[in-house]
Amino acid sequence: MLSPEVVAYYEHGFEQDRLSARTGRLEFARTWELLQRFLPAPPSTVVDVGSGPGAYAVPLALAGHTVHVVDAMPLHVEQCRRAAEAAGAGLGSATVGDARTLDLPTGSADAVLLLGPLYHLLEAAERLAALAEARRVLRPGGVLCAASISRFASMIEGLHRGWAGEHPEIVESGLHTGTHRNPGGLPDWFTSAHFARPEELAAEVAAAGFAEVEVLAIEGPGTLVDDVDAWLDDPRRRDWLLRQLRRTETEPSILGMSSHALAVGRAN
Repeated sequence: MLSPEVVAYYEHGFEQDRLSARTGRLEFARTWELLQRFLPAPPSTVVDVGSGPGAYAVPLALAGHTVHVVDAMPLHVEQCRRAAEAAGAGLGSATVGDARTLDLPTGSADAVLLLGPLYHLLEAAERLAALAEARRVLRPGGVLCAASISRFASMIEGLHRGWAGEHPEIVESGLHTGTHRNPGGLPDWFTSAHFARPEELAAEVAAAGFAEVEVLAIEGPGTLVDDVDAWLDDPRRRDWLLRQLRRTETEPSILGMSSHALAVGRAN
């Protein structure tokens, strides 16, 4: 399960509203449109592993999918249940669990989402175990959507926002080792996590036996937008921004500058 440090971070409740403001809004908008593109049409069975408070699980259930939620944090599972109830969205199930050992039948899902677990599994063997479990649960031809945080995320954000000089050790940990560390537990600088190069994410998904693997930038160059809320609140600018991010989402030369990447693959 999660380390005490990661549990302590999420128990602060930061995840509840993270995707509803600033760069989180762009992450959500882009992830949602990618899910709509790659997931099978409803009704289908979707397993959302590492669901958090239900940012994607609830709208997917409202869209007609049967969504089974699994998260290592009891707080997130309860928040997800409450959000689904408030929205009138019935979940297939909502349980506390581990991405590496899912309590779900083999070949029972049309799609599996791993939008958080891979970057909290610091060892490659742990990530491979989670990917193998996703493949086990999927039916042949089922879709995997797995997210990573960029190896360069802290450096780009730290330079862009101006805090890199004050906390160089945070930037350097993820940049040089692939393991992001926040030794002081500063609330705005995340917690221990694996930061991956795009090609590393693709290789691990392929190594788990998935076919047709592609990696797409989620925020892409939008990571550098200062006033994200203003852009997303203006229909004309929102449309233009999202259109450009779609156009560049697979461009190898800039994939690493996106804070998050999404790997999509199919189970054989």
